[in-house]
Amino acid sequence: MKIVVLAGGRSTERNVSISSGYRITNALRQKGQQATFIDLFLGYDLEGKTVEQVFDDANTSKDLNISDAILTDEDINKLRPDGSTQLFGPNVMAICKAADIVFLALHGGDGENGKVQAVFDINGVKYTGSGPLASGITMNKVFSKEVMLYHGIQTSRFKEFKRDQGPKQTVPFDFPVVVKPTSGGSSVGTHIIHNQEELESGLEDVFRFDNSAIVEEFTPGREFSLGVVNGHAYSAIEIKVRSGWYDFKHKFQAGYTDFITPPKDLDEDVHQAMKDVAVQTMDVLGLQNYGRIDFFANEKGVWVIEANNLPGMTPLSLLPQEAEADGVDYGDLVMDIVNGKLKLYADGMTEAGLLTK
Repeated sequence: MKIVVLAGGRSTERNVSISSGYRITNALRQKGQQATFIDLFLGYDLEGKTVEQVFDDANTSKDLNISDAILTDEDINKLRPDGSTQLFGPNVMAICKAADIVFLALHGGDGENGKVQAVFDINGVKYTGSGPLASGITMNKVFSKEVMLYHGIQTSRFKEFKRDQGPKQTVPFDFPVVVKPTSGGSSVGTHIIHNQEELESGLEDVFRFDNSAIVEEFTPGREFSLGVVNGHAYSAIEIKVRSGWYDFKHKFQAGYTDFITPPKDLDEDVHQAMKDVAVQTMDVLGLQNYGRIDFFANEKGVWVIEANNLPGMTPLSLLPQEAEADGVDYGDLVMDIVNGKLKLYADGMTEAGLLTK
């Protein structure tokens, strides 16, 4: 198959996405697929090649290390020499149209909020992951938590603040609280807040990345994540930071966090409940093909932190570790994702259970 692995783009998680994309591309080529890496924002200079010839080369780097630099829109715009800022770079759509399927390795921003998926749907381009509606709901933490609560899924209390309200706000629950961008990921702009002064500075930081902030009541407990691929929930992975909390550095730089899968000393009933809630959360949000659900577990049960519609696939990402612990290597995992979505297309079920064939 001809497969475009689409990564990069315009997002604070751009560097994470590129690392995922390189690894996915290399794995697909090892499986005999004509996979090529394409940067959504920077595009591809054909330099006399035909679109079909692009698939002859992986177009990847062997460097899978992730920069810890957090990129703003201004930083990313400087990467394109002509100064333009449209999302799709040169030749991206033409190359994607020539593919049998596009593997979305995008993280955050326009890659996860449904915009790219909507453009592909309009242009008849097949892609992995969920459709635009489910992606948009899931990317917005306020909308997704409201859906989860409506369906009886336990998640922490929260309040939303908009940038135009300013940072001088109060919350209806006690400190500590967690402040996040409403539509961010990889813990960029996320802070654990212990007092009113920290709340105001935390909101100021969030508003650098997003027009909206979500403030959540702090939920103590053990932290887990659980991937779901084609309706199957993998064993959970426990996240144990050596110091501090699970922020961007702890997620993507080696030596800061211990990942344990399957988790030790976890009651099997709790583990099964986590698997059941993960599948339920995917279902109520309309997520398809694959995703990852993050949890806290304590004496009051399992609490969904958030859902991830395009989870990371880097060397330190959680979903590949869970799959490997369950006997599925990285190459088989990416092929399961590709083949699972192609089956949904063949069955005409590609957006929140709607018949599209």
